[in-house]
Amino acid sequence: MAEIITAAEAAALIRDGDSVYFGGSGGGHAVPEDLIDALRNRHLKTGTPRGLTLTSSVSLGDWATTGFNKLAYATLLRRVISGGFNNCPAIAALAISDEIEAYTLPQGALSQLSRDMAAGRPGLLTKTGLHTFVDPRHGGGKQSPRTQEDLVKLVEIDGEEFLLYRAIPVDITIIRGSVADERGNISMEDEAFLGENFSLAAAAHLHGGIVIAQVQRLAASGSLKGKDVKVPGALVDYVVLAPDQRQTYQTAYNPAFAGHMRVPDSEVQAIPFDIRKVIARRAAMELFPGAVVNLGFGVSNGISSVAAEEGFYRDLTLTVEQGIIGGVPAGGKNAGAGVNFDMLAPQPDQFDFYDGGGLDIAFLSFAEVDRRGNVNVSRYGSSINGPGGFINISQGARKIVFSGTLTTGGLDVRPDGKGGLILDRDGAVAKWMPKVQQLTFSGDYALERGQEVVFVTERAVFQLTAEGIVLTEVANGISVDSDVLARIEFPVRVAPDLRPMEPRLFRAERMNLFADFHARPPALRHRRDHSQHRDTQ
Repeated sequence: MAEIITAAEAAALIRDGDSVYFGGSGGGHAVPEDLIDALRNRHLKTGTPRGLTLTSSVSLGDWATTGFNKLAYATLLRRVISGGFNNCPAIAALAISDEIEAYTLPQGALSQLSRDMAAGRPGLLTKTGLHTFVDPRHGGGKQSPRTQEDLVKLVEIDGEEFLLYRAIPVDITIIRGSVADERGNISMEDEAFLGENFSLAAAAHLHGGIVIAQVQRLAASGSLKGKDVKVPGALVDYVVLAPDQRQTYQTAYNPAFAGHMRVPDSEVQAIPFDIRKVIARRAAMELFPGAVVNLGFGVSNGISSVAAEEGFYRDLTLTVEQGIIGGVPAGGKNAGAGVNFDMLAPQPDQFDFYDGGGLDIAFLSFAEVDRRGNVNVSRYGSSINGPGGFINISQGARKIVFSGTLTTGGLDVRPDGKGGLILDRDGAVAKWMPKVQQLTFSGDYALERGQEVVFVTERAVFQLTAEGIVLTEVANGISVDSDVLARIEFPVRVAPDLRPMEPRLFRAERMNLFADFHARPPALRHRRDHSQHRDTQ
């Protein structure tokens, strides 16, 4: 039977040198924040523990002060392993200054690895990450000079290349749920994210470690339905009550995020009419009936709102890597949650589906693009973001649409409200360069595998071909030579049938895309023919 203790007592269980794995996702989704606070407070008060290995499948924090940002002390940490540092820039700063060992590995690989760790296997064998910066030939996911140990190994089986992500020993697992009963069974009925809590608890249990669960409420023994229990009490050592825990950092509680209600379409808010909406609209024009879609963070977030506003979101399946399938994924700092979803899947299951080719189309952001169609979102300038789910998603989808502005750094551009763009001031920083700083997506590997790749910006649209990147559309009011080609630091071919971007993109009123959407060919997949069998019944 699990013991109920305080957060401070839980933090006191962590010893110098322990490997601690935190559950949760991104902007506070199922993040055990009270236990993060307690660990920070103990370290600041006593100077212990020291030399921890800190791991999370997803970057944890609100991009400023919460989550792993609270644990960014070189005296506390020896090593951090995560799907990213974008939500916790204080950890990224320690990596940049070479004060800690730092790895950013694909979110999906870490999520799936938790199951292999629970089973006692040596690691996760997958093709995810080949020909990217997590491939040992391109850095092995290491993000600071002092980071030397290889956590990813290139292996060959029957002439095919794979990556082996090595298992991470776990001394302490810290997870969050909604309710614990007196036996330590944990339910998650109020959470916007399920994650991989069972596997993380089982991994610690395998190594004789400790499992600590933060929950909001305590229930009598036997009062939880077995189907609602996500982590059994047999795997939970300690329970910490946190009555004021929030569903996400931004939202105290939304029953629709937990799947307890569905909201009317009128409550799905349209995004403001600005340049981000222009990009999201043009990207949404790549959708087609029946498509199974992933929406990444950033500009791509807005596509779900556009699909809802235009009235066709129910005619496709929108997903996000944290587990949302169907409905309308949330935007902004609530990204990772969703409303009106058909299913909230455990995160490893979602990535199994992605890796297996389940996505018809993925919408992702870009920070840098180079002449070979390579894309970098993981490390650029003085920022370490990591890949998050980007690598799994971009390597698993049949088609990828990368979205973003053509330049950055003081860019001032706006829709004219009539059918084109007004470029008041171009960005000072080029995003299209001869070679990306870090390889998060390989254009050559995508072409080799037959993926379709499109780049959507506010002023132009491009296609990746075997001959290079081709400009296919340009906005009215924009000069091809001075506003597009001159802002790209490598040669780009111009399509002989170059056409203007759709004027409706740049007008404030709804685009009325419903008919256009349904005029496109539906999703086609290779399926076994059931017709003959069905006709004989």
